[in-house]
Amino acid sequence: MRIASPIFWKDKQVLLTGHTGFKGAWLAFWLSQMGAKVTGISLAPSSTPNLFTLANIAQMTNSHFADIRDADAVSNIAKKAQPEIILHLAAQALVRPGYRDPLGTFATNVMGTANVLNATRGVNSVKALVAVTTDKVYKNLETGRAYKEDDQLGGYDPYSASKAASEIIISSYRDSYLAEQGVAIASARAGNVIGGGDWSEDRLIPDAVLAWDSDLPLEIRRPNAIRPWQHVLEPLNGYLVLAEKLYTDLSFSGAYNFGPKTNEAATVKTVIELANNAYGCGSVVWGDGTEGPHEANLLSLEILKARELLGITPRWNLTETIKLTMGWYQQQRSGVNAHLLCDADIAAFSSARKLD
Repeated sequence: MRIASPIFWKDKQVLLTGHTGFKGAWLAFWLSQMGAKVTGISLAPSSTPNLFTLANIAQMTNSHFADIRDADAVSNIAKKAQPEIILHLAAQALVRPGYRDPLGTFATNVMGTANVLNATRGVNSVKALVAVTTDKVYKNLETGRAYKEDDQLGGYDPYSASKAASEIIISSYRDSYLAEQGVAIASARAGNVIGGGDWSEDRLIPDAVLAWDSDLPLEIRRPNAIRPWQHVLEPLNGYLVLAEKLYTDLSFSGAYNFGPKTNEAATVKTVIELANNAYGCGSVVWGDGTEGPHEANLLSLEILKARELLGITPRWNLTETIKLTMGWYQQQRSGVNAHLLCDADIAAFSSARKLD
């Protein structure tokens, strides 16, 4: 299992979009811990509490609150930062909010991605760019087959469609402009992430923690939906290793899946039962899968490419991931500093230490 290299990242100039979000805050923390010089572009945190504030990410980064839909703002920040590596995570990242605000979702995920790519043109310091999309970019026929990077793109719902569209834009900018400029570009398609420090709306584990901490039942709409669950550090490590490869070799450009082992995709019910056991309390009300707008019932990823080309293999299984995650929330609630909790998780991940 290849792990992100502190030697590589020390003093690297990095532009990170979405650094106030769940994954973005974790990534900003990890990069700063390795000595990278991080410039962040993001909206202000969308929840209270949030990891960006609790882990003091603003003190670790050159932080800009700006909207990636604002092409001029993105361009000006990129030119000033002169990054060597760009990691694009900023997005409207949820299916159900995408149904409520399709135009906002398309504006953020499609035009926002185009703005970041366009801002890269003419910034000659840039060597590598990783744009994060999602496992939901594939035309999901729910056949049970794990999707590979060369499978057909699609998108039933606005969120999925917006991310599939951003994949086409990434490919277009690579071919039309940035390969000629010497910028290696890859898209990263990650499965569902779990980890401490997520208080985002309409996400499974944050909803569970909020309900159980308030002594309320957790309502689950689709208990039998199957997803490729993974600890947040798994795909983040993949993004970092991918960027390291791209930095020196244009041939690593392309799309990459990051997820658990294909046979370890699991139902929502399994995740919640493990989480409930690890948390030690809380009730659950199981739905019948008919509530709300359409969401896929079955999705899994083939991760062979990341394993063979990048040396990336999953480190923690689902039981370990959930145990670590629920313990993070419980320790944070008891007063342990989020900075210390993140530092401990990264140290455990980097050392390949198994959980007790």
